[in-house]
Amino acid sequence: MTKRRNKTAAQQCKHYGVENIYYYMLSVYLNGNFADFRELYYELNKDARRHFIEYLFTVVDESDWRMKIILATI
Repeated sequence: MTKRRNKTAAQQCKHYGVENIYYYMLSVYLNGNFADFRELYYELNKDARRHFIEYLFTVVDESDWRMKIILATI
């Protein structure tokens, strides 16, 4: 099975059957599935990754959580 790479957010939403992939990724991280979160992040293309970081800055209020999530993507 090949790995999914360079997919848009819309393609990921369709593949995983969710309405908002960014919200899904955030919930995966908050549930403690760090490896799954990393895989989801690296499946996105560069634009979608940027949009996800922007999403974090608009949705996550606590800077500590935001910083942990961003560090997990690196």
